[in-house]
Amino acid sequence: MNANSSPSTLDPTTAVTISIVSHAQMHLVLPLLQDLHTIHHTTPLHVVLTLNLPEELPCSPTEFAYPLQVLHNAHPQGFGANHNQAFKQAQGDFFCVLNPDIRIAHNPFPALLKAFADNTRGLAAPCIHNSSGQLEDSARKFPTPLRIAHRVLTRRRTRDYTPTQAAFHPDWVGGMFMLLPTTVYRQLGGFDERYFLYYEDVDLCARARLAGLNVVQLPLPGVVHDAQRASHRDAKYLRWHLGSMLRFFSSGVFLRLQWQRLIGRGRGRP
Repeated sequence: MNANSSPSTLDPTTAVTISIVSHAQMHLVLPLLQDLHTIHHTTPLHVVLTLNLPEELPCSPTEFAYPLQVLHNAHPQGFGANHNQAFKQAQGDFFCVLNPDIRIAHNPFPALLKAFADNTRGLAAPCIHNSSGQLEDSARKFPTPLRIAHRVLTRRRTRDYTPTQAAFHPDWVGGMFMLLPTTVYRQLGGFDERYFLYYEDVDLCARARLAGLNVVQLPLPGVVHDAQRASHRDAKYLRWHLGSMLRFFSSGVFLRLQWQRLIGRGRGRP
């Protein structure tokens, strides 16, 4: 891995270090970097951009208002490994995982940071809309083999949670936008790098739950996921998805979750 950074000194008041991973997606990354440039004046940012495939940033890192570090991978890495690598560069009190196909029209960070005033919360995310303005199903209950079998057999994809105008605590949120205190990310050990792609977000949220921490999603406007769905047409993504699903269901994390759930029911909890 080679690292380049803007020569400007990292601001010690940086609130959030943001990790973005590009897979030859500079056409998506540049608009996102510009969105972050726009909101930096209200939320001090430090951005770590990982180029997971060969490509170049077509401008100088110093063109942006925030410190921008660029990491070049010699070989492609998985989702979790890339963000764990970026975390080693973290400067802020909070660490944000952000997909390159996210667009930010309104700054969500002040509200997200305020959510951590409740110290039972270990991970926060905004609600996500697609490019058509519809609310994405980015907050879900933990998967189980029974739930997945029911979904496959009935061919029904109903929401696990009813959209709400208030903050709520889902089991897990999608990895396209996650914010954690750096202390929590470090406590959890970051992403489990055995998941190359898929289920690493489920696993991280599950380990937060087992550590006694809640996930919170806030109904904030202006965060759009302009999803690039080429993976739906590629068999290798299906293999990664199935492999990660089987890994999760055979993991100690999943077994402890089920045990916690049984104990909770025995004590009259839902």
